[in-house]
Amino acid sequence: MNIAFKEMKKNKMRFVILGSIVFLVSLLTFIISGLANGLSQDNAALIKDLPNGQFYMTKDAEETFNLSRIDNSIQDKMLQKQKDAAAFSIQMGFLNDSAGKQRSVAFVTSTDSKYFQQVKKGEIVLDRSLEEEGIKIGDALTNNQFNNKFIVKGFVEQSKYSHAPVAYISMDDYKGMYRVNEMQLIFIPGGDSPQVAAGLESFSKKQFLNTISSYKAEQMSLNMIVWFLVVISGMLFAIFFYMMNVQKMGLYGILKAIGLKTSALFKMMWTQMVFITVIAIGLSVALSQVFNMIAPKGMPFHLPAETTVQLSIVFLIIGFIGATLSGMQIKKVEPLQAIQQGEV
Repeated sequence: MNIAFKEMKKNKMRFVILGSIVFLVSLLTFIISGLANGLSQDNAALIKDLPNGQFYMTKDAEETFNLSRIDNSIQDKMLQKQKDAAAFSIQMGFLNDSAGKQRSVAFVTSTDSKYFQQVKKGEIVLDRSLEEEGIKIGDALTNNQFNNKFIVKGFVEQSKYSHAPVAYISMDDYKGMYRVNEMQLIFIPGGDSPQVAAGLESFSKKQFLNTISSYKAEQMSLNMIVWFLVVISGMLFAIFFYMMNVQKMGLYGILKAIGLKTSALFKMMWTQMVFITVIAIGLSVALSQVFNMIAPKGMPFHLPAETTVQLSIVFLIIGFIGATLSGMQIKKVEPLQAIQQGEV
């Protein structure tokens, strides 16, 4: 370990350059990961905040819940059988405020359930983002498909769907607006084993989220960028330590000749890798968390501690693999041959 730190002190500029690159790559990864999580919440917080369970829609809908219409008799049987189950529907629409300004919302209604806001006929509960835009409790809102007015009764936190604030309305108002009598979906919390129901198809929460085309496309693109950056960081470690090892073949030969084991040389390299990675990732984590706190309210940025820890561990593992692969040449070093080549 002393040899590792002495070498880093002697060639500090090389290691500073590597540390700077790892810092920039990891910071960019944390930022993009935060944007991916933020967009995920902005796109489907309504579904993501539900507990794990099973979602049901009709098979004929072909994984497009907007086309799903669950027969009332099937719905009643499933709700009676499962105590906490809920039938619900989602439809994109618009609300007009008192000034005539139109706002895009996702109308949501459900049967009696603790997982969805329950409102009376003529009332509406909105996502908090609309309060920040000037709508207040008691305001009267209109919709072109609704003959009466909606009275705002309250606001909820982080309830969005398809990048639009959710608007909870009563089932009677929903059926009157959209001229339907059936719900689109049934949700059964905590059901790892899907229930068998004629004409219905079941989905886990993750599977259901992937049926939302905009959600799947966004997350796939951003996650691909995140993992691409992680792979790049591993390649940087491999290339850097490979070049370092090539330059130090003579030194390794001398150390082996005086009795230093190959395992000790690997430990020296791993010590350098861990030291650089921990400092670089520590700085990038600190800056990304600062950005998380100061990011503008309109920016969908969300970087939880769990994601930060997971990515940090992945960076350490990738760095370890990259450095180890580049160090395989150390095992092949013959002391006499390396000494004859000389140290560059």
